[in-house]
Amino acid sequence: MEMSDVTRAIAAATSVAASLGLPADDAVVLHNSNKLALRLTPCDVFARVAPVGQEVAQFEVELAQRLAEVGCPVCPLEPRTDPGVYTRDGFAVTLWTYYEPVTPHVSPVDYAKALERLHAGMREVDMASPRFTDRIADAEKVVANRGLSPELADADRVFLGGRLGSLRRAIEERGAVEQLLHGEPHPGNVLSTKNGPLFIDFETCCRGPVEFDLAHVPEAVCEHYPNVDHGLLDECRQLVLAMVAAWRWELGDEFPNGRLFGEEFLRLLREGPPWPTLDAVTRRLDGLENSPKVT
Repeated sequence: MEMSDVTRAIAAATSVAASLGLPADDAVVLHNSNKLALRLTPCDVFARVAPVGQEVAQFEVELAQRLAEVGCPVCPLEPRTDPGVYTRDGFAVTLWTYYEPVTPHVSPVDYAKALERLHAGMREVDMASPRFTDRIADAEKVVANRGLSPELADADRVFLGGRLGSLRRAIEERGAVEQLLHGEPHPGNVLSTKNGPLFIDFETCCRGPVEFDLAHVPEAVCEHYPNVDHGLLDECRQLVLAMVAAWRWELGDEFPNGRLFGEEFLRLLREGPPWPTLDAVTRRLDGLENSPKVT
């Protein structure tokens, strides 16, 4: 979000909390992209805020409740209020339990076990959700429409559109078992708590093979997840790189240093295997961006 929107979003979240009897004199920004993640104090509430119409907050709230009921490792909603989506000044606000981060961070073994438990619980939850191919279609629209991606070069547009289409076909032709997935269980959506790893952000849930979720996690996590189809995992990793590349070229994308990421993902797709994990690319590019500049 732009800083002007951040200020309004914080005001909306603190107003909602106060109206529910939760003292919120201050807010710490934990993450800012298309959604804002806040720690409200002194009530110690984790708030997620997004412009109304640009979120699926009600779906996320209902799914989180259902997953918690079947014992999944998910961040629970704030217990001092009724679960729901609160709107204020054009923003949708949801309130969750805040957990103080603990160290060391989640180990690959614990991460894999938590993801396996999440997937097992998701197989017990019957909720209508999009298929992973809908995510591909969204990326294809960005690539195909110059109005949505005006800075994407013609050659890159043809290459990326072709790769998205070929990967969709290759994955579907494998006929793998599909189930409800998190959609983006990368490290940024895993809380390290004294209760173990907990998953957050269920707006991206979709149906697909578990390898689609595994394509978002570190390599060491995949090594501890049972019965992985590594050929399918490779295709899903390519797919994730291609989809993220498309979104980084989208007009209005608010991801920090998005153009740098868009260019690098295109380079990696052209370079070929071995396919890097999303977190490895992100760590490397963040390191380059934050390293001292030589002039």
